[in-house]
Amino acid sequence: MNLNLFVWRQKRTDEKGAMERYEAKDISPEMSFLEMLDMVNEGLIKKGMEPIAFDHDCREGICGMCSQVINGIPHGPKEKTTTCQLHMRNFRDGDTIYIEPFRAKAFPVIKDLIIDRSALDRIIQAGGYISAHTGGVPDANAVLIPKEDAETAMDAAECIGCGACVAACPNGSAMLFTAAKVSHLAVLPQGKIEAARRVCVMTEEMLNEGFGNCGNHYECRAACPKGIEVKFIAKLNREYIKAQIGMK
Repeated sequence: MNLNLFVWRQKRTDEKGAMERYEAKDISPEMSFLEMLDMVNEGLIKKGMEPIAFDHDCREGICGMCSQVINGIPHGPKEKTTTCQLHMRNFRDGDTIYIEPFRAKAFPVIKDLIIDRSALDRIIQAGGYISAHTGGVPDANAVLIPKEDAETAMDAAECIGCGACVAACPNGSAMLFTAAKVSHLAVLPQGKIEAARRVCVMTEEMLNEGFGNCGNHYECRAACPKGIEVKFIAKLNREYIKAQIGMK
């Protein structure tokens, strides 16, 4: 396969960027998208040019670092798939592909396709954990949890914090991410002790970081590589209202 690439290049956060054209030649359909970029970078290095900077780590769809907007879609055209797990067989010979970083006020571009997603980390640091001391760690089966609650918690915990929901949202909202992190703890007995404080401080931090409000566009759900459901946003809203009533 031979492809035409238009890639966002930006040297630093405080500099303007622009799309630059590159050719990707002799690409195997079985390559992943990142492997294709690796080949392009090898060619650039041989020519003495600066390679395209992009983020990656596990390349197994687990870490969420491969945050790229491909042809206007976060993570690309294949549903429930991260960029690193997107294969070139989803494109055709001669295709033109536009590659950009995730776009959001809270995600400044560091270089080329690499963005600063530390705002999501700070939301977690605000309260997305269990701090109450419960003594020694009990056996996994010692705490009885209803099957429905366990499954709901696991569904929410699938969120890998990639930020695709933010990039897809017209408002740059992190509601789906925050809702998933709040919900997976809120339904478990270990998380109920701090549930009221957690939802308040995490929501407040989300707004402080410059994320927008949820507009019910559902673009977040469509772009999420793990298929996190928007029902968790409703769960976050319920938890927040309960917390506010309880504080009065």
